[in-house]
Amino acid sequence: MAQSDWTSRMVIWGSFLLALVVQTIPWPGTLDLLRPSWLLLVTCYWVMALPHRVNVGAAFTLGLLWDLLLGSTLGIRGMMMSIIVYLVAMNFLVLRNMALWQQAIIIALLSMGLEVLIFCGEYLIQDVAFNPLSLWSGVISCILWPWMFLLLRRVRRHWHIK
Repeated sequence: MAQSDWTSRMVIWGSFLLALVVQTIPWPGTLDLLRPSWLLLVTCYWVMALPHRVNVGAAFTLGLLWDLLLGSTLGIRGMMMSIIVYLVAMNFLVLRNMALWQQAIIIALLSMGLEVLIFCGEYLIQDVAFNPLSLWSGVISCILWPWMFLLLRRVRRHWHIK
């Protein structure tokens, strides 16, 4: 049983590591505003699937790592990821029972909310300008959610993660 628990943790944190890498890969020019929030997608899936294993603390840690990788103000993304994941964790039963397209719309709204919250946090500390085109990343996240959900569910079932 201990080996299975260790393998489960490595698969979950491996998916987070992969999401962090994909999240921080540079995109050219204005396409950077269209980058989906890979880390949010993966975290939301694991919180909905296994809320007893992945929670707000994991989201805060991932947000801090995201801040470190980007070299931005430490704690902004950690705090904002915690807020968004808290909303998912409080409603995981409702979200789990929604159709996939309904989940995708919720994920789009959460992703847009994350962008706005990150802007608000950055604005309190330094002078930044909000670009409304960054909200398109929520639409891209909405489009990617069904595939991300199905891929991670397949991974979870393959590795028997409970």
